[in-house]
Amino acid sequence: MGAEAGAAIAIRPRRSVLYMPGSNARALEKARTLPADAVILDLEDAVAPDAKAEARARIVDTVKAGGFGPREVVIRINGLDTPWGSDDLEAAAGAAPDAILVPKVQTVEQLVTVGRRLEALKVPQTTRVWAMIETPLAILDIKAIAQAAQDPLTRLTVFVLGTNDLAKETRAALVPGRAPMVGWLSLVVAAARVYGVDVLDGVWNQFQDLDGFKAESAQAVEFGMDGKTLIHPSQIEPCNIAFSPPEAEVARARAIIAAFALPENAGKGVITLEGRMVELLHAEMAKRTVALADAIAARA
Repeated sequence: MGAEAGAAIAIRPRRSVLYMPGSNARALEKARTLPADAVILDLEDAVAPDAKAEARARIVDTVKAGGFGPREVVIRINGLDTPWGSDDLEAAAGAAPDAILVPKVQTVEQLVTVGRRLEALKVPQTTRVWAMIETPLAILDIKAIAQAAQDPLTRLTVFVLGTNDLAKETRAALVPGRAPMVGWLSLVVAAARVYGVDVLDGVWNQFQDLDGFKAESAQAVEFGMDGKTLIHPSQIEPCNIAFSPPEAEVARARAIIAAFALPENAGKGVITLEGRMVELLHAEMAKRTVALADAIAARA
């Protein structure tokens, strides 16, 4: 186990993921310059029914034009059971974004349907599928949905939590600390980790309340989530800070990796470092911390 092993972990930072309304040309242009790790160009909630077709064409043109640099570009389509969903999916597929975000995923069959459509349209595998988890049924069947990521057809890569919709569908209160949702959020993270899916937290609605946003971001980090979805550019910087490993943590991780790489520690499952017991599991955690820190630094 050498220090170079940390760099072998492929990680794409998804700390800050900003929704941008597809009906707003100025916002789409601004998306190319913001320091978010990813942008979601939205055709669903942010677009009125009579503006869907125009927004679809604008988003496709924007994605095809490129210029987003290291930012991951995602198109959120309308549900396939809506009048716009099928056309959205075909148009998004033609634009070849980094990912297509499918709303209200609550069955494996929905992911299979999307995967088959993308396959029929000969969309390259580089275009992935993200799934909104925002209904009670999705929570109750989250293990099976996460397991679908093992089927290459689905292209499933990321869960995006829709906490506003979860509150609406369950009548749970949206309160600081999210006590009514703690069990649900933990289930999603657990299922995602089993099958290698990233998890993005839901949005913080009071975008002018940065203290509340920071507190909820810290909670999402404690849950083990990879990042948070955002509704305003002012949330990007504090979000990036929250989901970036602190310098001291990175330094400690590098020291753990280096210690296990020493010849005298070859084959050991437990070593002592700076007066503390360190196990192989800590080395595995350290490798991911270093890989994430390096991936973030590479974006600068």
